[in-house]
Amino acid sequence: MRSYLRLRGLAGSRAGVRQAPSPVVLPDRRGRLSYTLLLLIVLSIPLFAQDAVPSCGDCHDEQAKAFITNPHGEGAVKGVLPNAVCEKCHGDGKGHIEGGGDKSLIYKPVGMAGSNKTCLSCHDLNNDRVSRHAGTHANSPAVSCLTCHSIHASKAAPLLAKKQLDLCAMCHATQVASFRDKPYAHRLGRGGMECSSCHEPHGRPGREMLRKTIAGELPCVGCHVQQRGPFVFQHGSAAIGDCLTCHEPHGSSNPKRLIRATTTQLCIECHSAISDNTLGSQPPAFHNLSLSRYQSCTTCHTAVHGSNRDPQLFK
Repeated sequence: MRSYLRLRGLAGSRAGVRQAPSPVVLPDRRGRLSYTLLLLIVLSIPLFAQDAVPSCGDCHDEQAKAFITNPHGEGAVKGVLPNAVCEKCHGDGKGHIEGGGDKSLIYKPVGMAGSNKTCLSCHDLNNDRVSRHAGTHANSPAVSCLTCHSIHASKAAPLLAKKQLDLCAMCHATQVASFRDKPYAHRLGRGGMECSSCHEPHGRPGREMLRKTIAGELPCVGCHVQQRGPFVFQHGSAAIGDCLTCHEPHGSSNPKRLIRATTTQLCIECHSAISDNTLGSQPPAFHNLSLSRYQSCTTCHTAVHGSNRDPQLFK
């Protein structure tokens, strides 16, 4: 009987009788982990392919090394700058790389157009005193950001192309000559004083180019605090003028950097009845200006900038 059944089952299987499907065996935890790792490896292949893109520093190695210490050189990894840093100013460099370094396939900021497009995309500033568009040094065919700033060669802000005095001398030769050649002048480069200590390079035209104090005073009183005031008895030159009424700011052949050779010549411009626009009080009759004793006003009027004690500025 058993043999019969065994033969019948064999015949049935050969005749194509459908049998029950085998149960599916699910992978265990280690198997699932293996599949997950395999999937991650497959998906990460494009990422490794992206890392294989040549770096700008492969060709421009000297510039890339120097640029790491540059204020613009952000995002360096193990001493290597990502191409995205260069592309901020030079645009997409893929065609340049694939073209074997073809210069026509990379953007280079130059002149007024390059400064407006590249520099001002980040460094644009416009307020009541400073303007990168309407300032004295705003971008023009004669001067632009790249005239004064060297992006690759300089390492420290503000990335000047030369020493500040030499740089300003390119256009402002008269003022720089006063600093260098006249006997009474501010000695720039000593103690940290530079042109930009008093001037705002990106300031609007005129007096707005001066770095005024919070109170709106000239930058002179930032150092010469003893002349700052306010005084109970203010000198007229300070009340209706300022430091530049009597002093040459850049340099002078006269002591105290006065605009006139002697004190008498300076004071008499206001304290005189010679003209109709006299501003100050008149010297008394016994002041004979032909005598030497009356030719130095500050011998008696010592508090020439102002006094808290004497209306005649004697002390």
